[in-house]
Amino acid sequence: MMVRKRRGRVLSDDEKSLWQRVAETITPLDANQRAHMIAALEEMAPLPVPEGPVVPAVVAKPVAAPALASAEALQALVVGAKGRGEARPESQTPAYLPLQHGTSPGVDRRTADRFRRGRMVIDGRIDLHGMTQEQAHIALHHFIEGQHAHQARCVLVITGKGARGEGVLRRAVPRWLNDPRLRPLILSFSHAQIPDGGDGALYVLLRRHRE
Repeated sequence: MMVRKRRGRVLSDDEKSLWQRVAETITPLDANQRAHMIAALEEMAPLPVPEGPVVPAVVAKPVAAPALASAEALQALVVGAKGRGEARPESQTPAYLPLQHGTSPGVDRRTADRFRRGRMVIDGRIDLHGMTQEQAHIALHHFIEGQHAHQARCVLVITGKGARGEGVLRRAVPRWLNDPRLRPLILSFSHAQIPDGGDGALYVLLRRHRE
């Protein structure tokens, strides 16, 4: 089989000019220098021939580029990173402690004392006495929300004492005032003074819009 001789690439004019300039900088070896180089090459020890089968070189396989993370995975990483940092509340709505008669969390002592003693101006009042529980519950919500919207500060809620002091509304109103819908509007509530109804009525201190 005849092996075809590979033809070299034809140099361009620029390449020929560049090679000519390089060749002009080369100094040829004289006879003595050539003889010393040949002798040095002959003295070099040949490379050892390895014994046994030749182990082919291991060619590293190209590492595949990591797949792009899905949007869900990225979101999970972001949430996880946030979780490892400063904890964030699930809701921006602050939690309010349940109120009881006479408790006034966050109210200064002077205001709380005037409130419990009935020395604050009553801006509005509602009489729930004689209503059913459903009617009274709805009426109380509308009353508190309306008074708060009109910037009222202290209001009076009349429940009635009921038979032997065990009125249904008397027990229910404090629980309704702690409803999640009303509690953010209220700072405190307390039994009214006798002239305003005593145990059959409540003073309710409303939160100002800036508080």
